[in-house]
Amino acid sequence: MCIDLHLHSTFSDGTATPEELVQMAAERNLGGIALTDHDTVDGIEPFMEAGKRHHVKTIAGIEISAQHRGFSLHILGYGLDTSCDSLHSWLDRVQQGRIERNRKILLKLRELGLKIEDRELDHFSFCGQTGRPHIARLLMEKGVVRTMDQAFSQYLRRGRPAWCARFAYTAAETISMIHEAGGVAVLAHPGQIDARIRIQPLLIRELVERGLDGLEVVYPGHGKKIQKELTRLAHRFDLLITGGSDYHGGNRPGSNLAGKDGFCPPYSLLAELERRLFAAATP
Repeated sequence: MCIDLHLHSTFSDGTATPEELVQMAAERNLGGIALTDHDTVDGIEPFMEAGKRHHVKTIAGIEISAQHRGFSLHILGYGLDTSCDSLHSWLDRVQQGRIERNRKILLKLRELGLKIEDRELDHFSFCGQTGRPHIARLLMEKGVVRTMDQAFSQYLRRGRPAWCARFAYTAAETISMIHEAGGVAVLAHPGQIDARIRIQPLLIRELVERGLDGLEVVYPGHGKKIQKELTRLAHRFDLLITGGSDYHGGNRPGSNLAGKDGFCPPYSLLAELERRLFAAATP
């Protein structure tokens, strides 16, 4: 039985609602799924409620952008207590960083000669969480580009003319916050990190020293060779192994939930995650 522990909804930069994700999982008979929206847990409540209605096992999660030694990382948190006040306060600062970056990007686009106003972006933000994929959609709507990929490659990706960095907590701070909220911290898609530090034992060791609990090994962008190396590192450092599709819907053409196109993270990964969460919650 397949699982999928990396999904995005309309509460960040996905195009499916939390309820639709659960329904899709039910139709594919997935053994369990996790909602891991970027820097927000606002979609967790409807997600968990939908799981009960459709009899799908659901895990409260998040994907947080962090930085380590000047490099950008994404850290997944699983099993979070979404009522944790300190988590919400912490995420408020992250959200403010997103707002500030959006304004800077739109300003740069105007400086490049594009007629684009801040208020136009609101139309593409369904639940208040707005980022570069929404700006890419706006550029498509205005006829500036034809595809999401063109928007990123021409304007929004690092090194392109409208690129802007944004505020991010350190990896250590991020892992600590996930633990404070009762969750476990997993490094997302390690094989996709900046090539200068990708899958290096030193990086993994440093993150383990800061409390990292696991690695996302089973991932569409990880070939067999990368998965083998990541599995070796996970065993070396006694880390949890997870897997997920990173599904974004229409905002990432070609992505799909697990259970199709041969992508099938095994249920055993979810069972081990649940054991780790239970152990963390046991005094």
